[in-house]
Amino acid sequence: MKSPKLDNLITQFVENGGGKEVAIGTAKKAYSNNKVTINKKGDGFIGIPEEVWNFHVGGYQVCHKWLKDRKNRILSEEDIQHYQRIVVALQETIKLMNKIDQAIPEFPLQ
Repeated sequence: MKSPKLDNLITQFVENGGGKEVAIGTAKKAYSNNKVTINKKGDGFIGIPEEVWNFHVGGYQVCHKWLKDRKNRILSEEDIQHYQRIVVALQETIKLMNKIDQAIPEFPLQ
């Protein structure tokens, strides 16, 4: 999480009166039209690509799990920035995985 690339944020946090409190529901309910809604008032992150939202590591949907682990907490500015940097890191990971898949069309190697 130290790469300068992570400072090129692709998302924005919008607050709609929910006080930045995380009260996230299921992954299906939380994400719609490139926005992750974290509470019933509509606070959330806009600009999250669907492929990033759906990215799994070790059986966990990373973007949803991070928020779920903070349920009933108020996000600090540092939390918000960290989440936005996670989104960039996942997007870069997906790009690298696609490049690897193109370079190695068949796996396992024969």
